[in-house]
Amino acid sequence: MVAWVTMRTPRFLQEFKEFLSRDNVIELAVGIIIGTAFGKIVNSLVNDMVMPPLGLLLQGVNCQNLFLALNGRHYETLQAAQTAGVATINYGNFITVVMQFFIIGASVFFLLRAVTTFRIRLTRLPTPLTKTEQLLTEIRDLLREE
Repeated sequence: MVAWVTMRTPRFLQEFKEFLSRDNVIELAVGIIIGTAFGKIVNSLVNDMVMPPLGLLLQGVNCQNLFLALNGRHYETLQAAQTAGVATINYGNFITVVMQFFIIGASVFFLLRAVTTFRIRLTRLPTPLTKTEQLLTEIRDLLREE
């Protein structure tokens, strides 16, 4: 029999396996996956829904083409400057990313606010009476009637 087949699992691998089996690690992984998908939705929202009307309000300016060429020359588009191999400061892309950040931040804020409100409403709901409490209430009501 081969020696490596009969060897015990090293302790750090066992600890790593236990770490990965914890609930919070699995929840974190699910959160990251959902967050990635949410990020794509926000990117589409900003790039396809928010930025075009904003560009229209700014008289046709496309934020993706707001950049500063560091060689001092003028280029029509960011792609033209990058094709020419010029170093650029892409402040239009930065504006887009900042808008995405604020949209994500506002979305998370409103989501957490809704969850908190829902939890508060759940705690305010009256708890159902136990059988003993129900019987005592009925006895009290009968005594009041007499």
